[in-house]
Amino acid sequence: MQRQRTVVLISGRGSNMMSLVEAADAPGYPAEIVAVISNRPDAAGLGWAAGRGIATAVVDHKAFPGRPAFEEQLHQAISGFRADIVCLAGFMRVLTPNFVRLWQGRMLNVHPSLLPSFKGLHTQDQALAAGVRIAGCTVHFVVPEMDAGPILIQGAVPVLPDDSADSLAARILPIEHIIYPQALAMLASGSAAMTGDRVVYDTSRLSVNQAPFVISPDLGPNG
Repeated sequence: MQRQRTVVLISGRGSNMMSLVEAADAPGYPAEIVAVISNRPDAAGLGWAAGRGIATAVVDHKAFPGRPAFEEQLHQAISGFRADIVCLAGFMRVLTPNFVRLWQGRMLNVHPSLLPSFKGLHTQDQALAAGVRIAGCTVHFVVPEMDAGPILIQGAVPVLPDDSADSLAARILPIEHIIYPQALAMLASGSAAMTGDRVVYDTSRLSVNQAPFVISPDLGPNG
């Protein structure tokens, strides 16, 4: 099977980008990371990707008079790498419906909450304020409405009594690094696809390590 050409969009360190690159190095992984693009020239992840021999590009949103012009250049940059799939990995720009539709069904995002709860920013503050006992992360298809696309895979962690937003985020991040490569593999292999407003799984193609959930085994000292 031909590996699916994947472009990753970042705005900063790109730790989820790193997890995708490292997963794609494994023999038999169905996607290859062909480029990393950032809207910030100073994004630390660009240097890391270049050091791994991955093509990089910058489309600085500040250099354009408005969002349509920025997104046109971004689309051209992605298309220039002949991308099959686009992965958002800490890409801190809200994309317009017009751009999203160009890649709908082929663009993924990881969000640090168990969607549909706690959309947008400051997700761990939202979770702690709501008093939830389980938090986590979600990989979903990107649709015009923010953080509302069909869910591919989720991972969960316990919320401990003394958690702060920072400590909870630190517990969730390693789970993001597990589920995002799994989600990309499912999309790239054809074992999952967006159909309407849902994800349809082809169970005959799912590997034994793939499932639409991951539960953290670390329940803390009182687990």
